[in-house]
Amino acid sequence: MPGFQSGEEGFMTQKRILLIDDEAGFTRVLKSYLEGTGRYVVHIENQGAQGPATVSEFNPNLILLDIIMPDLDGRSVAAKIRELPAFKKTPIIFLTATVSPEEEASSKKPGSCQLYLAKPANASEVIAAIEQVLGKDPDR
Repeated sequence: MPGFQSGEEGFMTQKRILLIDDEAGFTRVLKSYLEGTGRYVVHIENQGAQGPATVSEFNPNLILLDIIMPDLDGRSVAAKIRELPAFKKTPIIFLTATVSPEEEASSKKPGSCQLYLAKPANASEVIAAIEQVLGKDPDR
């Protein structure tokens, strides 16, 4: 996809975040906030079924993924992403209003590649979850 490769200074230190969510307004606002920190490059995919292809093209460090989407639910999207050898261990943070207590508890286990964040989540909560998974960049 155009624009994913850049020679701009600082680009390599930014974490690449893929946001897969069908709510276009939410994704635009969250992208703006995350990129405004200067720590992230964010790409939006508003169609769950396109998620695995977009993951392959964008090569994210982390995926923010809605569970309830009209074309393909987030759990199915995650399963398809996990079938791609290069992305078996890419961290996924599910953004959802439908997290079960079991899912939330299992996501907090050491070594888990998935974390659940209850919607509505504000941008600060999302950044805290990203930092929990990827760590903080000491240069920023």
